[in-house]
Amino acid sequence: MASQTEHKHTHTQTQTHTPSTQYDYDLFVIGAGSGGVRAARMAAGHGASVAIVEDLYFGGTCVNVGCVPKKLYVYASQFSESFSGAAGFGWNVGSQPTFDWPTLVASKDKEIKRLQSVYDNMLSKSGVHIVNGRGTILDAHTIKVADKTYTAERIIVATGGWPFVPDVAGKEHIVTSNEIFNLAVLPSKMVIVGGGYIAVEFAGIMHGLGVEVRIFERGDKVLRGFDEDIRDFLMAEMIKKGIKFMPHTNVDRIEQVGTGFTVHTTAGETVATDLVMYATGRVPNTKNLGLDNVNVALDSTGAIIVNEDYQTNIPSIYALGDVTNRVNLTPVATAEGMFLVNKLYANKSGIVDYENIPTAVFSQPSIGTVGLTEAQAREKFSDIDVYKTDFKAMKNTLSGSSERTLMKMLVVRSTDKVVGMHMVGPDAGEIIQGFAVAMRAGATKAIFDSTIGIHPTAAEEFVTMRKPVG
Repeated sequence: MASQTEHKHTHTQTQTHTPSTQYDYDLFVIGAGSGGVRAARMAAGHGASVAIVEDLYFGGTCVNVGCVPKKLYVYASQFSESFSGAAGFGWNVGSQPTFDWPTLVASKDKEIKRLQSVYDNMLSKSGVHIVNGRGTILDAHTIKVADKTYTAERIIVATGGWPFVPDVAGKEHIVTSNEIFNLAVLPSKMVIVGGGYIAVEFAGIMHGLGVEVRIFERGDKVLRGFDEDIRDFLMAEMIKKGIKFMPHTNVDRIEQVGTGFTVHTTAGETVATDLVMYATGRVPNTKNLGLDNVNVALDSTGAIIVNEDYQTNIPSIYALGDVTNRVNLTPVATAEGMFLVNKLYANKSGIVDYENIPTAVFSQPSIGTVGLTEAQAREKFSDIDVYKTDFKAMKNTLSGSSERTLMKMLVVRSTDKVVGMHMVGPDAGEIIQGFAVAMRAGATKAIFDSTIGIHPTAAEEFVTMRKPVG
């Protein structure tokens, strides 16, 4: 936790809501991740009396064991290729560069501690009462934390997700994305089990830091649900870098051997390694919250079921973010928090539009995507034109790197509307973010064609694609 004390401050905001006198608080938020913090702050800003409880760390997964440290580690891992490519530009970096893992971990910890303090201060200054501990629901209006109980007119559950690890013999030997950032020692070789975005991101990170990486994937390729060209292209680029893939592979058991491990597959193969990381998905964090005390409805994955207003089957209890297992992205959780609070305490209507949400995978090379995949587009429309380009980035003409970039655009021929954009290459997320605005505004291919590109950039390729390839 970022704070070891409770805070309560007098509201200084202009009140647009008349606080209830029947309960201790108008709103009690369980979980101080991105969605919960945004909801708590905004509700307090509208004059509501608000409390928030957190039992682990302020900022949730994103700040502590997700987006933020992951991106910092991506930056760290990219220096190895920068050093090797510098000679082509006239730089002599001298002897073999060395990397110190404890320094990276310490630098990351310092930044996360700063961000935790920022969240703590934002909540305190907003007038939100911070409670430390595990919050459990006793009834529709009561929350228990340790030996204290609190009542509230409304409760928001925003407890996020948690890494899922299947039952496998030797499960006690593995690490997940929760532990990978703080390893005592950087391994020389590792096995990553899983083929989702977390698996490919950490494969790139660890490979860039000098670790020999092998990915076990139960299917034939990584990133199920992404555009097929993107999946194939990324795997090919990762293999070129030296990352090894073992498709159609399932783990039978993990055995400790000395200071390392032997991974036994169901096919009878064995792989010796220093570290085993499971990146086999995440599940809603709904256990031990007291949801069964009030019979809050959950789906088969354990996610809280909510309506279009983020309300559960218990009228006073709401849920948002990853705990509802819909679009599990930090900015989506914050948008849901804003929508809900505006509706409850500011009498503002509106919806969170889940169409054309841009996203990125910080693999190496990175992925940026918005809109439909080609398979989705062809299922929805009968007249799809596919525009695609594959090239070596200008930087790599001198660096000596063989890495290539892929860009792809999907257009409905009859309306000329762009319905999907995908990219694999440096800064893909930065590039797709801007184009996502154009797509949400309904831009047509003609609009893209009439837009003058910035030269020389990779992004200009999206406005110079002239002939469909399919």
